[in-house]
Order: sequence, then C-alpha cells, then structure tokens
Amino acid sequence: MKRLHVHVAVDDLAASIQFYSTMFAAEPTVTKGDYAKWMLDDPRVNFAISARGAPSGLNHLGVQVENADELAEMNTRLQKLDGEVVEEMGTACCYAKSDKYWATDPSGIAWETYHTLDSIPVFGGQEASGCCVPEPAVEKAACCAPAKSATGGCC
Repeated sequence: MKRLHVHVAVDDLAASIQFYSTMFAAEPTVTKGDYAKWMLDDPRVNFAISARGAPSGLNHLGVQVENADELAEMNTRLQKLDGEVVEEMGTACCYAKSDKYWATDPSGIAWETYHTLDSIPVFGGQEASGCCVPEPAVEKAACCAPAKSATGGCC
C-alpha cells in the first residue's frame, strides 16, 4: 500500500502533537523529543496544485470526507481544539462546491475538512483571487526556502 508522506516543520511539538492527535483521532505511532509520526490508513490523500498568483509552497492541507455525517464528526473534533474554526457551507473553491470547516494549526498552517457536493466550471466564486484559504487565526512567521544542511536533516 502506498502512502503520501507529508512532513511539516513546527514550532511547538507538544501543541502540534495535541492538534494532530485530535485532528486524526489517533496518537502518534512514533514520538521522539523532536519528532512525531502518524501512520494513517484513513484519511486517503487528495493532492492538488494551482498557479493562481498565491506564493509558491504549501498552501494548505486538508481532509476530504465522503459525506455530511463524516464532516459533522470532523467538525466535532475541530471544536475540541484551541482556536477558531471557520465554517463555509456551499462554498465555491477549486472547481468544486463544498461544505468546509477550516482550522489553523499552532504553526499557522491552514487545514480544511470538507465534503465535495459537486464540481463547478470555475475556480471559485465571484472573486478571482489565487486562494480560497481564510486568513489564519494564528499569525504565520515569515516564510523562506529551507536552509541547506550539510547533515541532510530529513527523516
């Protein structure tokens, strides 16, 4: 079985472990002093790219659910987190009409949980902006390319 690997740098490991454990309804399978990993069979991954004028790099992450009941269950999880949850019902974004809930992790990364209702012929609603992501509830730090490391600093 193939898995998509997503590695996110975080500022507060403990807060991030709590956020993701709640988001995924699972504890990490590996925890170290500076690292945690979840090996998940659910959710499956939907990976998308766009060239609409937004800054290059990670735009947001998300969990796509199959129906309204699963979306309600995800909203229940998100409501347990510290921080704002933004609700968007029947929204037009990324060539789809969807019901969504947005949360921002402790490092400022936007997460959407959503149920796609239908495909639509346009990227978004009335606006021609390059991004459907709400403003983060947590202020993001300045972003730049990763520093080159002689030690190879990867997993």
